[in-house]
Amino acid sequence: MSAPGSALSRLSLRSRVALLAAAAVGLAIAAASIAAYLTVRSELYASRDANLLVRAQAAVGSLLSVPDQLADVPAEALGAADVKLGLIRADGTRFVASGELAAPPFGQAEQQVARGELARSIRTADLRGQEFRVVAVPVQPGLALVLAQSTADAERLLDRLGLVLLLVGALGVVAAASAGLAIARAGLQPVADLTAAAERVASTDRLEPIDVRGHDELASLAGSFNAMLAALDRSRQRQQQLVADAGHELRTPLTSLRTNLDLLAQDDTSQGRRLQPAERADLLADVRAQVEELSGLVQDVIELARDDPPAEQSEPLDFAEVCERAIDRIGRRSGELSLDVTLEPWPARGDATALERAVTNVLDNAVKWSPPGGTITIRLHEGELRVGDCGPGIADADLPYVFDRFYRATTARRMSGSGLGLAIVRQVAQRHGASVSAS
Repeated sequence: MSAPGSALSRLSLRSRVALLAAAAVGLAIAAASIAAYLTVRSELYASRDANLLVRAQAAVGSLLSVPDQLADVPAEALGAADVKLGLIRADGTRFVASGELAAPPFGQAEQQVARGELARSIRTADLRGQEFRVVAVPVQPGLALVLAQSTADAERLLDRLGLVLLLVGALGVVAAASAGLAIARAGLQPVADLTAAAERVASTDRLEPIDVRGHDELASLAGSFNAMLAALDRSRQRQQQLVADAGHELRTPLTSLRTNLDLLAQDDTSQGRRLQPAERADLLADVRAQVEELSGLVQDVIELARDDPPAEQSEPLDFAEVCERAIDRIGRRSGELSLDVTLEPWPARGDATALERAVTNVLDNAVKWSPPGGTITIRLHEGELRVGDCGPGIADADLPYVFDRFYRATTARRMSGSGLGLAIVRQVAQRHGASVSAS
C-alpha cells in the first residue's frame, strides 16, 4: 500500500487544488449541516415537549370529577386524538380512556407526580417496541394526568431533514470540486505557460520569452522566468562572441607560426640551406614568441570563460598583501621604471590568485605604456587601488571600450598583447563585488 502523502503527490497541482477546495467546502458544509440538524432537532424536541405540556394542562380542565368514568370517554373528546391518555393515583391505580390499547406508558416518574413529589415529569419511554414522549401533570392531590405521544413523526421529519442536508452537502462538494478545478485551471495557466516555455527551451534550445498577463504572484514568476531567459541569452551571446573573437585572434599568430614552421621545414629538407644561421635563429625565436603568445591567449580565454570561482577558493585575505605580490612580480620586469607604492592594509574575502592576476594585469598595462625612466604610482586606500603612469594616456574614443574583450586601441595594435588583460581585470572585480574604471 502506498502512503496517502505519496498518492497525493502523484496528482497534478490542478487536481490537488480542486481536491483541497472540495475538502474545504465539504468540511464547511458538514459542519453547517450538523449544526443545522442539531438545532432543528433540539427546537423540534423542545416544541413537542412544550406542546404536550400545554395539551396536558388543557386536558386537566376537561376531565370528569370521577376518574372511573374516564374509560367511557374517547380520547377525541379530550382533544387528544393523536396521543395516549391516562390517569394514575398515588397508590399506582391507573385509569385509561378508550381501552387498554390507548394506555400510555406508566412508570415511577408519573406516580411521583401523583404523590406530589414532582411538579411534572417529561421522559421518553418504550411501549411495545415504539418510543413515546411521556408527560405527567398533577390533576388534584393524589392524582396525575399522563399524556404520551409517539416520536415517530418527529423522527421521520428529522430523517428527511438529514437526507436533504446530505444531498445538499454532496451537491455542494461536487460544485466546489468543479469550481476549484475551473479556478485552478484559470489561475494556474501561467504555470502551464512556464512549463510549456521550459519544455520548448529544452527541446528547441530557443530562449523565447513568454507572455506575461496580470500583476499577481504568478505574473511576477513569469516575469522572473523571462528575466532568466534573457540572462541566459546574454550569456550565450557572450560565449559565442568570446569563441568568435578568440578564433579571430588565434588566426593571425597561428598563420604566422605555420608560415615560420613551413620555412624551417623547407630549409631542413632542401639540399642546400637557404637560411643563414642568424635568420634561422630569428625564425626560431619568433616561433617561441608566437607559442608563448598563443599560450597566454589561450590562458586568458580560459580565464574569461570561467564561471564564478568555487566557494572553496574564497578565503579571508589582506588585499595589500595581494598587491605586494603583484608589485614584486612586476618589479622584476619594470626595467628603468620606478615604482611609487603606498599600501594600506585592507581585510577582504575572495580568490587571492584571481585578485593577484587582476592587479598584475593593471600593472603590466602601466609598465607597457610608461616611457623609460618614468614613475608608476600605486596607492591602496580604504580598499580602492589606484595605478597611474606617465604614458600618453587613453584617447577619449577608446575609454568606453578598454575593458571589453579583445579590444585594442589603434595605438596599441602594433604592440604585443591579446586585448584580454583589462577584460580579465573587470571580470575579477565584478566577481568580488567591486568595479574598475579608467581615466
